[in-house]
Amino acid sequence: MITLDHVSKTYSTGAPALNDVSLHIDPGEFVFIVGDSGSGKSTLIKLLLRELLPTSGNIEVNGINVVKLKHRQIPMYRRKLGVVFQDFRLLKDRNVYENVAFAQRIVQTPGKEIRRNVPSMLSTVGLAGKYKAKPKQLSGGEQQRVALARALVNNPPILLADEPTGNLDPNNSWEIMKLFEEINETGTTVVVVTHNREIVNAMKKRVIAMNKGVIISDEKEGTYVDEI
Repeated sequence: MITLDHVSKTYSTGAPALNDVSLHIDPGEFVFIVGDSGSGKSTLIKLLLRELLPTSGNIEVNGINVVKLKHRQIPMYRRKLGVVFQDFRLLKDRNVYENVAFAQRIVQTPGKEIRRNVPSMLSTVGLAGKYKAKPKQLSGGEQQRVALARALVNNPPILLADEPTGNLDPNNSWEIMKLFEEINETGTTVVVVTHNREIVNAMKKRVIAMNKGVIISDEKEGTYVDEI
């Protein structure tokens, strides 16, 4: 599903962000990626999204060689990924329904299907009654639920989440992670970058720990690993 083969990334400053990283994530896995700031976690996500190219090595996602993608192929590739960010990235001038429907319109889903899919997804994330609200009328937890609904409405096989609970209080953080777990149980591969030690330790999922651009541990039912 996701394979990195001896991937390195060095920025123009000469600073190495990733150094000879190899890993494999199977379909249906739930994986936490942890590490301090500067460990390479965000660079890894950007490589998977094809926002960056590696300096060396190869990346394959869902059977696609990401490194060899032509520029015009990138939008189509990204449509197969659900992505959730720390800062939600919602369209502030559109209501909840339109924010989620936007993801369907991009892939030219027929209007009849949009009218069926969007309410169903909003119900899944517990926001059926908020479909007319604008983002500014929602709490942080509710905004993240909208972002999650938008990421999932096209049924992507992979969900990538970069610090999805970073702006949320503990209660909302747990609610979001429970949703991620439910999504994973339907077969979606879930990869979560996080600093949230409590959640990582409690959920007992696979934990990949990074430090200074390298993987320092990879445990099947792991706990949060501090810098070694």
